[in-house]
Amino acid sequence: MNRRELLRTTLAAGAAVGLGERRVIAAPGQAPFRLKYAPHFGMFEHHAGKDLLDQLKFGADQGFTAWEDNGMSGRPVDVQERVAKEMTRLGMTMGVFVAMGDFENVTFASTKPEIRSDILAKGRAAVEVAKRVGAKWTTVVPGRYDVGLEWDYQTANVVDNLKRLAEVLEPAGLVMVLEPLNAWKDHPGLFLTKIPQAFQICRAVGSPSCKILFDMYHQQITEGNIIPNIDRAWSEVAYFQIGDNPGRKEPTTGEMNYRNIFGHIHGKGFPGLLGMEHGIAKPGLEGEKALLAAYRSCDAF
Repeated sequence: MNRRELLRTTLAAGAAVGLGERRVIAAPGQAPFRLKYAPHFGMFEHHAGKDLLDQLKFGADQGFTAWEDNGMSGRPVDVQERVAKEMTRLGMTMGVFVAMGDFENVTFASTKPEIRSDILAKGRAAVEVAKRVGAKWTTVVPGRYDVGLEWDYQTANVVDNLKRLAEVLEPAGLVMVLEPLNAWKDHPGLFLTKIPQAFQICRAVGSPSCKILFDMYHQQITEGNIIPNIDRAWSEVAYFQIGDNPGRKEPTTGEMNYRNIFGHIHGKGFPGLLGMEHGIAKPGLEGEKALLAAYRSCDAF
């Protein structure tokens, strides 16, 4: 499942609160996880039904202290507000939503005035969403690379555009997290693909509102070397996302040793979120149970 498919699935899970029967069947009182793993809407529908607030309640009962919604900016304002209110009541932290993710066009690598204006307009819109839902981070994918322009010129353009965007986000305390995506399986043709590249760009931008989203699924495909790259890029990493490889399903379904990875991140004192941006290996209720068991197992580092 690539990001576009995941985003469509997320939005399909419920564009408005109140859809579906209310049937939370959680066993309450599970101990909180040691790290702030953030599920998505739709991950626990077989336990909690389609109602978004019931899914949040189920997640909190299972020990999750955060939640992530890529498609939050596309939800009606009243839904954003109701989700935020319930998360506050449950003591849950809001994770990322996607501010910019153009997979078809050259955007941040461009100098075209109309593209730069669009970047700033989307940044201002993201600030408003973040205010409503209490979000601290928003995902930015810097678009495709330009086949007709030297790479270093493109990098300079990306840095310039990110600096302009950071000027919009900084006063609101909103952090854009740049996400390198793999070119081998899911997203060929994009400008940003590797953690060292993102590190270099964040250092060049030099803003507290420009950091790295370290998606471990993508980076396992692109470069591997997960724990050493976490250490080298640590000063610029503000957010993680999870997915095993191959398959982009929950931890324990692929080749990655997530118990060791989670233990390493915890040992470094990471205070932020780890978004569960992946599918579920098995269908139905049993798949959701296996998902919960996998996180309990990998959180026991």
